[in-house]
Amino acid sequence: MQKHIPNLLSLSRVLLTPVFLYFLLFSDHEHAKLISAIIFTIASITDAFDGKIARKYGYETRIGVFLDPLADKFLVLSAFFSFVFLGDIELIMVILISFRDIFVTILRMIMEAKGVTMITSKAGKLKTLLQIGTINVIFLYILLKFYKYSNYLEIFDKYQIIYLLMLITTIVTVYTGLHYFYYNHKKLKTILFNK
Repeated sequence: MQKHIPNLLSLSRVLLTPVFLYFLLFSDHEHAKLISAIIFTIASITDAFDGKIARKYGYETRIGVFLDPLADKFLVLSAFFSFVFLGDIELIMVILISFRDIFVTILRMIMEAKGVTMITSKAGKLKTLLQIGTINVIFLYILLKFYKYSNYLEIFDKYQIIYLLMLITTIVTVYTGLHYFYYNHKKLKTILFNK
């Protein structure tokens, strides 16, 4: 049973995503936005542990290699698109983030299917932390609006905090996509063209 813990954590992230989206976008509960933020936080915490547990105890599986990054992208991109729907962030930024994340995920899946490990970097870890951090700040902004804390909202609006955070997140995300491709393009060329 223990060897399945990392995959169960990844799967829980997938299952929690529609739950946090329901409370964020559709629920009439008086604390719906807060509940959504808490569920997202719980889901994002699982991302910090599934990979570590798998590597530390040798529980890595082919399913886990595919499921972990897919669960990450599902959670993060769902959050960003829901914020676009709510009118808190710009669609073009989310499209760029989505393109990069989907591109790198497909790249990783192709390489793993051929038994080749993708070269990763600390920049990728920074990107993930930045995305999760930005989403949490946006959740804070949404909660301030929901509970009508206008004084704090003025600070967000005056200094364009959400816009600037999203801009930085988008730039870093796109950069890491180019970074991944640069360091893996030779391996990918070998896989695709058998050269």
